[in-house]
Amino acid sequence: MNLTRRALFGQGAAGLGGLALGSLFTKQGLAIQAPDPLAPLLPHFAPKAKRVIYLLQNGAPSHVDLFDHKPMLKKMHGTQIPDSVVGGKRFSTMTGTQTARPVLGEITEFSRHGKSGATVSSFLPRTAEIADDLCFIKSMHTTQVNHAPAITFLMTGGEQAGRPALGAWLSYGLGSESEDLPAFVVMTSRDKEASCGQIFYDFYWGSGFLPSKYQGVKFRGSGDPVLYISNPEGMSREVRRTMLDGLGELNAIKLRDQGDPEIATRIAQYEMAYRMQSSVPDLTDLSKEPKHILDMYGPDVLRQGSYAYNCLMARRLAERGVRFVQLMHAGWDQHRNLNTQLKIQCQDVDAPSAALIKDLKQRGLLDDTLVVWGGEFGRTPFLQGDITNTKQWGRDHHPYAFTVWMAGGGVKPGTTYGESDEFGFNVAKDGVHIHDLQATIMHLMGIDHERFTFRFQGRQFRLTDVHGEVVKPILA
Repeated sequence: MNLTRRALFGQGAAGLGGLALGSLFTKQGLAIQAPDPLAPLLPHFAPKAKRVIYLLQNGAPSHVDLFDHKPMLKKMHGTQIPDSVVGGKRFSTMTGTQTARPVLGEITEFSRHGKSGATVSSFLPRTAEIADDLCFIKSMHTTQVNHAPAITFLMTGGEQAGRPALGAWLSYGLGSESEDLPAFVVMTSRDKEASCGQIFYDFYWGSGFLPSKYQGVKFRGSGDPVLYISNPEGMSREVRRTMLDGLGELNAIKLRDQGDPEIATRIAQYEMAYRMQSSVPDLTDLSKEPKHILDMYGPDVLRQGSYAYNCLMARRLAERGVRFVQLMHAGWDQHRNLNTQLKIQCQDVDAPSAALIKDLKQRGLLDDTLVVWGGEFGRTPFLQGDITNTKQWGRDHHPYAFTVWMAGGGVKPGTTYGESDEFGFNVAKDGVHIHDLQATIMHLMGIDHERFTFRFQGRQFRLTDVHGEVVKPILA
């Protein structure tokens, strides 16, 4: 009664010892290992990308100030946005009851860049330099108007916590290319001014109903990147190995008796932790990075926990075979400090984001590494607050149209897909829903999002629920 269906089949086919022996023989080239009939048959087709780096901008960058140039905003600055545009839309509680909604012109200057002629804000000069490597999607839209459910929806496909994150799905389906590092790594950072109270909830990178082996491993912003990566004083590596071998034997007995996949996770994670004691110090040793590379990422690159440092770590993780890197940077929630904080926030992320693309490209990694940059939604084209109080200008959350950019990994460079209306308020052409973005990322990784499911509580679940279309026009 304690056995799961998977454990029953596993024990019926062969004993645990036989499986372990076969694995050892296979590594030594002494036997051909039979395929596991319960393992996902992934990828479904040849992938364009081997790994993903998701640069998630918590708090939501203002699309109309950074990428989606709308001359109408300056033309109508200070006047009430037409009711025909707003159309009874839902907003957060900060502007939900605000009757005056004056149009707010962009606070930056726009210009066109590269052969593609992409419009990029003056606040992002380094990003503008790589415009021809990027694919801008200017017709993103979502269903959520608040941060936590919107980020949860973006990263897990569900609005409530508890489903597996995108990185967990990919780790489960595709495994890892690295034996010494986790398949799914998470790093967080925030603006130095701590201007907003964004919280990094663990369920943003959780494994949900998948075995916990597939949840993201968070690298800390100070001290040892991973807790307990160093042995306690007086414990040698040999003693640690002996201890883990003993624990492994005890856990193997329990796994044989109970068939609980979480026991298998415990065995695997103990071994991964042991290997990380060697791999992580090498990963974080930047002494061999050339000065011109460090300079490219900006002055904060050596400050552990900064966005620049995390971008460099993302490149180093990618070249070591990590499947999914989720980098989250808070500080974009500019409700009453748009005129001051937006420029500072752009200075934090502009050079490192562009440097990551350049660095991957010059190392030949960009072709099979998909990089995604964007927030959980955009910001309103109308003002939150009083138009006469310029020091407290702000924009509220805006789910109805916003911009993300993608690069590498089978995406068509130097392109812009989709359009918002003349106010940057609603999608006007070629809308891309959150589930469409998820389906497209999975497609680039060689996965048919409709076929990749996991049975839980009596039904088949998938990342995209029952929605999602691959955005084929952006594929190279």
